[in-house]
Amino acid sequence: MYFQLSITQATKMLHNLQHILDKSSAYALSKKIDMSVLLNARLAPDQFPLIRQVQIACDTAKLGAARLTNQVEHAPKHADGESTLEQLTQRINDTVAYLASFKEADFASAATQHVSQPRWEGKYLTGEEFLMQHVLPNLYFHITTAYAILRHNGVDVGKKDYLGAMPYKV
Repeated sequence: MYFQLSITQATKMLHNLQHILDKSSAYALSKKIDMSVLLNARLAPDQFPLIRQVQIACDTAKLGAARLTNQVEHAPKHADGESTLEQLTQRINDTVAYLASFKEADFASAATQHVSQPRWEGKYLTGEEFLMQHVLPNLYFHITTAYAILRHNGVDVGKKDYLGAMPYKV
């Protein structure tokens, strides 16, 4: 379950995020809006802009998997210097490629892994708590916020864009 939630689901959501960003590019082109206006848009003055929402979504996915498998030293590092859609697309692609490097067996001890971060000041969560109470909510929050920023700015995105393809059965 840890592999499916942290790798399969994160990969799907990052692809959905890319799809939403692609729609924003087409929108900007059709409305003759400089794409940097959308990339720097935010919902509130004290909230991160779209660029940072994408960066954090990618970091949440890659570092979530890395921490659950005790492989933080192998996680790709990004300088957070993206300023164009092309650079954000590359970051998403790099993150998805990194996630694809994991195998289900890597998550064998994920549930009981002690996970911490420097800002937690020595506190930790179990892998299960980390995945369910930090990684997934944080991933969804930042992708939802990116979606909301674009929707607020007139980009024609809807729930199906956010959810992506569904594995319907007949």
